[in-house]
Amino acid sequence: MDWQAFAEAMASMARDLLAQDSVTATLEKVTAYAAELVEGCDAAGILILHGRQVETIAPTDQVVIDSDQLQERLQEGPCFDAARTHLGERVFRIADFTDHTQRWPAYVPPARELGLGSMMGFLLYTDEEDLGALNLYSHRPGAFTEASETAGWLLASHAAVAFSAARTHAQMEQAIATRHTIGEAMGILMGAHHLTEEQAFDVLRRYSQENNIKLRGVARRVCEKGSL
Repeated sequence: MDWQAFAEAMASMARDLLAQDSVTATLEKVTAYAAELVEGCDAAGILILHGRQVETIAPTDQVVIDSDQLQERLQEGPCFDAARTHLGERVFRIADFTDHTQRWPAYVPPARELGLGSMMGFLLYTDEEDLGALNLYSHRPGAFTEASETAGWLLASHAAVAFSAARTHAQMEQAIATRHTIGEAMGILMGAHHLTEEQAFDVLRRYSQENNIKLRGVARRVCEKGSL
């Protein structure tokens, strides 16, 4: 391994990933770079686990989708195991799919039939019950090296940042939309009952507290019905 060349390639990759203008573009670049640059990697994808359901993002090959769907169907595999553990493991490996002593006995044999020889996965984040992982696959057993893991961690960090940015953006949009809805509801109450802004907001707040409904839900009701 030429570590200087490796470091230069990783630095160039990092600059390219930071230059992407959307979460989707970033994640597609992450998996494309994994398949191209990570030693031993033949395919890559990002798996999002929503409770017991699986979503595959930016797969570079059909085998990634097939593996994710296999885990979902069996409710077993490294991503499901990672979601259930509290040990704080951030990386998981199946070094050899031909090893019959693997800890995922239902998943490994059919995964081997998909042509998989080894895999390595990196957890991205946990948000309530959702779990994300960058998964790297090889057709050869024992394909991943120390350099593979280093590159995988770098790629996973960019994927995690992209997800974090997406959540922050979504939260900001929701906050703006909520503020707009509350303002519109206050305007309706002010016009209908000749209230001041402070009085209109107090009406919304009291109704929210007395009926155990979030303030944005109360405001939405006023906007839809014209009253409480």
